[in-house]
Amino acid sequence: MLQNKNAIIYGAAGSIGSAVAKALAGAGATVFLTGRNLSSVQKTADDITASGGSAEAAQVDALDEKAVNVHLDKVVHQAGTVDISFNAISLEVVQNMPLVDMRVEDFVRPVTIAMRSHFLTATATAKIMMKQGLGVILSLTATPGGIGYPLTAGFAPACCAMESFSRNLASELGMYGIRVVNIRSAGSPDSKVFKDAIAANPETMAHVLETMEDDTMLKKLPLMADIANVAVFLASDMAGKITGVTVDVTCGTTAGLNYRMPPVF
Repeated sequence: MLQNKNAIIYGAAGSIGSAVAKALAGAGATVFLTGRNLSSVQKTADDITASGGSAEAAQVDALDEKAVNVHLDKVVHQAGTVDISFNAISLEVVQNMPLVDMRVEDFVRPVTIAMRSHFLTATATAKIMMKQGLGVILSLTATPGGIGYPLTAGFAPACCAMESFSRNLASELGMYGIRVVNIRSAGSPDSKVFKDAIAANPETMAHVLETMEDDTMLKKLPLMADIANVAVFLASDMAGKITGVTVDVTCGTTAGLNYRMPPVF
């Protein structure tokens, strides 16, 4: 589906970033992986090449405008085009506490990181894609982007801001053949953040996951592979008429909370 496509992934060492990178490579794309920790990004690249894919790793801080532009120039010089961009960097979120108990620094941080990083990476990539006359820019948010969700602190407005930015960018870039789409997840229990939390507090997390699943229509949560598969589809020509929207992969959570619906059978 993505043969002869070149993709840049920001935050490629993270759970979702690496899962999407591997899926894009598996679909035929050459992936250029970036992150602040080169050794972690290189591990993802090595996994991809060991599986027969094409991947290169580079140390890039997605909050550094110069670093982003220098890396993009190198990719264009080497590969010729940038067809896909996906930003999945960590937002350094502090949550699970009431807003009234938070420090303003902890509340604002994820919003600041999200807006600076997504603006820098997306607009820099867009300038290249505008000359090409094609390209796909993807981003990732979560359930709080679609509904009121208590104890999600600055993560919730960061999600809303990213979704708004994605829509507005799509409205400006569509005339150049560029599609901009956001993916909204409900949180993947097989991601590192969930695995670490489960290992540290198994009983508490069992209840948390059960509650999260009860909130969904399908009574389950999307796995990382589910998010990665959606990313591959959106990056492909099969989704060629999809832009300016958030694709909901929350198993129905943001369409309605369903914890009150008892099983019939």
